[in-house]
Amino acid sequence: MSDVNDQGFYNRSLERALQILNAFSYEKQALTLTELSEILKLSMATISRLCSTLIKFDFLKYDQNSKQYFLGLKLFELGGIIFSSFSIRGTATPHIIRLQSKLGKTMFLGILQNNELIYIDKRDDPRNPIIFASRIGTRRPPHFGMLGQLLMAYLSDSEVDQLLTQSPLIPFTKKSITDVKEFKQRLLNTRKQGFFVDEESAFDGITGVAAPIRNFTGAVVAAIGIGFISSSVTGDELKQIINDMIETAKEISRELGWKNKEDL
Repeated sequence: MSDVNDQGFYNRSLERALQILNAFSYEKQALTLTELSEILKLSMATISRLCSTLIKFDFLKYDQNSKQYFLGLKLFELGGIIFSSFSIRGTATPHIIRLQSKLGKTMFLGILQNNELIYIDKRDDPRNPIIFASRIGTRRPPHFGMLGQLLMAYLSDSEVDQLLTQSPLIPFTKKSITDVKEFKQRLLNTRKQGFFVDEESAFDGITGVAAPIRNFTGAVVAAIGIGFISSSVTGDELKQIINDMIETAKEISRELGWKNKEDL
């Protein structure tokens, strides 16, 4: 294993910037340049330079009147993302386990974060003859498989364009869509029907069904999905799986505070 002090892995400026952020606490929510210098045992010139960069990216803010630094809104935003993912997972887990027990197939829970699809839960079933490579914490392109395409269906056109510019469509299987116009039409159809059936676009011989999870504002914040061997499910069974997925997603969404017309 490489030494963490290797210049290829170690960045002193980054370390010092993180030390500045860690200097703040509930007891010390505001600090002057002098106080930061004393706490970190660094020169005020070094602290000032690093703080300027942290302010630029909203990790710190500076009050000209009091000459004090405060933690910035970017940290609040990032903390909210983490809290949201934990909250979603905690709420969804009992429902995922229950549906997995009923269907005997692998269940997934995913979100879009930092322009990537991230799996925040996965439940394998011993009765399932296949093991999916994706695990909790696995990152995929935003358009990958059932979860990625389902989540992208609820983004604005500009957000979709941004993601496709950063992560162009590539063929994972011979059934993957690589034409942008056709892909966008699929997203539109998915949004209209409220679920997505992925027919072997991520893995050969594997079908997936995904449904959206909404928060109290009605925004889609996550997706649940189920994967199975395509030939193992009949047409009628697929319809039942779709119904089960949609209802489970609604139950999770209601616990997150979402109310649809049926609830009013």
